[in-house]
Amino acid sequence: MRLHSNAELARELRRIERAGHGRVKVRSIGTSNEGRPLWFATLGTGPKRLMYVTQQHGDEPLGTESALQALRTLGVGDGRDVRRLRSKVTLGIVVRANPDGHEHRWRYNYDPDADPEYGEKGKGYDINRYHDPAVRPEDNPVPEAAAVERAYARFRPSVMVDYHMQGRYAFPPPDGREITTSIQWPTAQGVPAGALKRSRQVAVRVNGAFTRAGAVVSQYPGGSYQGIARNAYGLRGSASLLVELSDLPPARQRFQVRTAYLSMVDLAGAAASGRLDGIDPARADAIPPRGPELPQGARAESAEAA
Repeated sequence: MRLHSNAELARELRRIERAGHGRVKVRSIGTSNEGRPLWFATLGTGPKRLMYVTQQHGDEPLGTESALQALRTLGVGDGRDVRRLRSKVTLGIVVRANPDGHEHRWRYNYDPDADPEYGEKGKGYDINRYHDPAVRPEDNPVPEAAAVERAYARFRPSVMVDYHMQGRYAFPPPDGREITTSIQWPTAQGVPAGALKRSRQVAVRVNGAFTRAGAVVSQYPGGSYQGIARNAYGLRGSASLLVELSDLPPARQRFQVRTAYLSMVDLAGAAASGRLDGIDPARADAIPPRGPELPQGARAESAEAA
């Protein structure tokens, strides 16, 4: 499938805004290190506030494509169910948090002066390591991460979901299925008990949405560093979740985009209806751990089968 360039993304967001007749608002929340706008699209008027972030890593684009579909469905659509959802929920999406990385086709932002703890010297910073609640946005060396932090502080979401991509993995035998999606809630020390409970409830709901759409879901083996977004926003008190879409062959990219889109819409609907609140968070433990990375030969065979 064809991915939106930065210029095409801006035009598409404006088209969605116009088609929504005021139901979708698009604004810049800052600029990248090379001066590109960071777009934040919002819809709805309800008291339950959800925030999604896509493409902190520039070479992980599929969450952005899913977000565009979610904005069309929830912001442009005007059926009774969608109108009710918008009356219960306010949704904000940072659509492509790393436009410079997307332009350069790499993971990091673009900063030739960088000598980062997380990133690559002379290349850029890993944006998803620079959300530490102990560091003020004005002291953050990564403008993209600082912009997300400021948007979060203004928007005050109760739920925060961060969309990424990973390599290709499978469950060990006898299962052997290739994993299409991995998710994880905050694992840092000090996350408030209430935020951790709600994060696990979100994980259960998101797992269910992906699974119903045909995805094969595992837990992501993420670290506990507090600068990682899913940890940082959990520490700030929000339900927080990481979603990692596997980097499947091009023929399956549309499937990956659709499953993530369906999960975005489903989570907003569950928040609107109050169904999130009744989920047993212990069910998150039943999501199996991620299996080993597929060797190159197995990847080729799987690509041919697809």
